[in-house]
Amino acid sequence: MLLLAGALVAALFVQRAFLLQQVVRDADQALDQEVGELRQLAGGIDPETGEEFAGDVEAIFETFLARNVPLAGEGIVTIVDGVPHRGDIVGSRLAELPIVEAWAEVDRPQRRQVDTEEGPVRYLAIPLESDRDVRGVFVVSILMRPRLDRVDAVVRVGAIVYGSIFLLASAIAWIAAGGVLRPLRMLTDTARSIGESDLARRIDVEGDDEIAELARTFNDMLDRLEEAFATQRRFVDDAGHELRTPITIIRGNLEVMGDDASDRLQTVALVTDELDRMSRIVDDLLVLATAEQPDFVQTHPVDLGELTRELAAKGRALDGRQWEVAEVADAVVVVDDQRVTQAVMNLMRNAVEHTPPDTPVAIGSRIVGNRAQIWVRDQGPGIDAATMTRLFQRFTRGRAGKRTTGGAGLGLAIVKAIAEAHGGEIGVASQPFQATVFTLTLPAEPPDKEQV
Repeated sequence: MLLLAGALVAALFVQRAFLLQQVVRDADQALDQEVGELRQLAGGIDPETGEEFAGDVEAIFETFLARNVPLAGEGIVTIVDGVPHRGDIVGSRLAELPIVEAWAEVDRPQRRQVDTEEGPVRYLAIPLESDRDVRGVFVVSILMRPRLDRVDAVVRVGAIVYGSIFLLASAIAWIAAGGVLRPLRMLTDTARSIGESDLARRIDVEGDDEIAELARTFNDMLDRLEEAFATQRRFVDDAGHELRTPITIIRGNLEVMGDDASDRLQTVALVTDELDRMSRIVDDLLVLATAEQPDFVQTHPVDLGELTRELAAKGRALDGRQWEVAEVADAVVVVDDQRVTQAVMNLMRNAVEHTPPDTPVAIGSRIVGNRAQIWVRDQGPGIDAATMTRLFQRFTRGRAGKRTTGGAGLGLAIVKAIAEAHGGEIGVASQPFQATVFTLTLPAEPPDKEQV
């Protein structure tokens, strides 16, 4: 707005200067025209005598004034022998002013503009000579006040027009700038109001311009920050929730530990077991925390059949029971074999922990459409409906007596995180006292980065 105001004021001054220059140029043209007519007359014939003027200044002036029709505001003063001789209406008024004394002494053409009681006067004074002596002075003048007043009137109209343009443009600019900057103000207010405990606010995005893109980018950043803080809070809450119990057990046993060697050995064994369990919990929590990162899975072509047989071999090393490879898919899929192995090993460990040692466990793989499936089936007690609804949540454990070993209840949550990181899913089919089948379904092609 300041730049616009400066530009309009400068334009107004330029316009006024141009008009003033034009007024002066028009006045000079009128003065030159009158002088040109006088000179043409002086070189001609006196109509009264029919002979040349022959330096008769008075006759020249009389004839000129008799024939001349002055313009508005134009005045003619004639001076003979240093004394005002005769003039028209305006010239007669000017002849009474002190300026006439300066005109009477003119000995060469003079063009000037002076301030008088009649206002600014622009004149052209021409001396007339006879026998090389100045016999008279012809002064043609123009009262500039009416012309300057017209310029001022035009400038005032221009000022009104320019002022209206400025006000209208300023109002439009103010409204437009407000619309453009509103998302920025909302962005600023939102950024100021956001704290670690409140990351849910978002900016309403309208349109498809650069500001809207900035707002969308800011909202995306808030989504990532909210997810990062949520992950951090979950990690802290989960760690505090799960590590509190083993820490309490360790502290309690150390406080009551006696001096007896067998008592110390028993306490050390218990503490070591609890520390091992804490280590597993921390490792599992770190896996779940890193599952939020875009590089959690590193996919590459993997032979699904070979991967299935390797998993069965690792299952036999995990537990000496019978492991059955029910079916093997002969296909190449694009997955992260290490993460898939981690997920399936959790399923296999889960089957081992929930079934007696003499119960067989089956594993297999297949291709269904453009999806690859790896499944683990056990003959355990099954899963009741209440547990099924929260089976893949963190720290979910089966009912008492269903597990043969202790655990934090993070294994199936890790399986779910790995499946979703691949753009897949984990499913389960089970009923109490019947076979339970966990199916890890993965896309055979690389996952979409946005999904990951």
